[in-house]
Amino acid sequence: MAARSLRIGNASGFYGDRFSAFREMLEGGPLDVLTGDYLAELTLLILGRDRLKNPAGGYARTFLRQLEDTLGLAVEKKVRIVANAGGLNPAGLAEDLRALTTKLGLSVRVAHVEGDDLVGRADELGFDQPLTANAYLGAWGIAACLDAGADIVVTGRVTDASLVVGPAASHFGWKRHDWDRLAGAMVAGHVLECGAQATGGNFAFFNELDVRRPGFPLAEVFEDGSSIITKHPDTGGSVTVDTVKAQLVYEISGARYAGPDATARFDTIQVESQGADRVRLWGIQGEPPPPDVKVCLNRLGGFRNEADFMLVGLDIEAKAALVRAQLDAALRPRPSEVVYTLARTEGPDAPSEEQASATLRVAVKDADAKAVGRPFSSAVVELALASYPGFFLPRLPGDASPFGVYTPAFVPAGKVPHVAVLPDGARVDVAPPDETLGLEGVAPPSLSAAPPRGPTKRVPLGRVALARSGDKGGDANVGVWVRTEEAWHWLVHTLTEDRLRELLPEARELAVHRHVFPNLRALNFVIERLLGEGVSSSTRFDPQAKALGEWLRSRHIDVPEQLL
Repeated sequence: MAARSLRIGNASGFYGDRFSAFREMLEGGPLDVLTGDYLAELTLLILGRDRLKNPAGGYARTFLRQLEDTLGLAVEKKVRIVANAGGLNPAGLAEDLRALTTKLGLSVRVAHVEGDDLVGRADELGFDQPLTANAYLGAWGIAACLDAGADIVVTGRVTDASLVVGPAASHFGWKRHDWDRLAGAMVAGHVLECGAQATGGNFAFFNELDVRRPGFPLAEVFEDGSSIITKHPDTGGSVTVDTVKAQLVYEISGARYAGPDATARFDTIQVESQGADRVRLWGIQGEPPPPDVKVCLNRLGGFRNEADFMLVGLDIEAKAALVRAQLDAALRPRPSEVVYTLARTEGPDAPSEEQASATLRVAVKDADAKAVGRPFSSAVVELALASYPGFFLPRLPGDASPFGVYTPAFVPAGKVPHVAVLPDGARVDVAPPDETLGLEGVAPPSLSAAPPRGPTKRVPLGRVALARSGDKGGDANVGVWVRTEEAWHWLVHTLTEDRLRELLPEARELAVHRHVFPNLRALNFVIERLLGEGVSSSTRFDPQAKALGEWLRSRHIDVPEQLL
């Protein structure tokens, strides 16, 4: 490994990400460690259902296939691999990896981290019959495996940032109380965790960059915890201050970014460009972690189904009302939840039939699969010759599908086992932190500078602001930032919690929390319960709130002309 910095790359941001990314990262340039992030709250639900069918499953099988293709190259280049692809069964994945290395004729030391799976202790911990119950472990189990010489470390549910913190802590010999260093690596890990999102993927000003096939990012992590975010040369996309900020404000919940190893103060992050495709992060302050560990609980919530009705031309509201009345009369017994959503996307005197069309979406949910299965689908299809003029469905509804309900929980860190299983099979218990600090909100900074004055023009917010959004369980998160100090003074005074509710009417009756990051010229909003009981059960048009930021940017607002 490099003496001055540790080069940590990422090759997966979710279960199903670009299959070829492992090879691209290994062939693209020098690396010390290659990470892969496969887990999300929804992924654990999917793996939980897989485990019901096959108790030997429960891990990300894509990872095993990726290594079958690239493990020889990783060994040749002396790149160590750390991934949370173990999901609900890291021991099973480690066993299958050892079988793979034998098949490939390679000498590779495999280790894994376990202890996060608490489903067997649900009654003891007061959890209500979950399908999955996984605590968020930290980085020290990964570090112990690497210290013992592991070439591959697979884990279950560790925090996404731990995939970077663990290798950095091992390489530099950091101690448990090196809060600033740990926090710096957490920030680098947060930037890398979603893969190509840090190199221009899903970027608000995408037309400024060549993002047809963005490469994957890497971080040069330094001994003091600072880092440079970059990518291999001659790969697509770009690493800029704004692409990095887009990831920094993504799916966070305030200035204190808590993990089981430390809490990173996002209000202290300093960001600067250091040339083409190189962005430095430094100055991050760390604090002890909170005393409790977050647990992701998933339970089977019931069954769901849905249908889309295309409404074309005139009398859209009346056509939607007719469908609603007909379906309400036909659904017997009525599902426990029936949600109608009318999307008025049609325009007057439209030059094409599609541009004259609106969509009425009907989503149904019930504990009984029969209530939302074939009876619902049949009721929809039977309207084909007996409803509004121009009736058609873009696709036929199918049978009921199960959905899950996500619930966060918290347990004292001392009640969660954290075990590093070393390459020789030895089991090392990782102690919980001996110093903790309860999480508290950070007081908003002083807003001394006045917003720009002068004439304004009503334009989309996205003319001056960038945004990125996503899900945090049942809550939605949207980060908004601008490029200049003048625009920042306007944004921070203008885009308040109440103004956000005005611009996003769906949030009008919900709790909204604003967090201010002057160093990033950014605001972060958390909208409680916009996604109901989580992604899998949400009936919202955009169930993961991935496009919420783009909707916000499209909304019109009075902007000082000097900023345009």
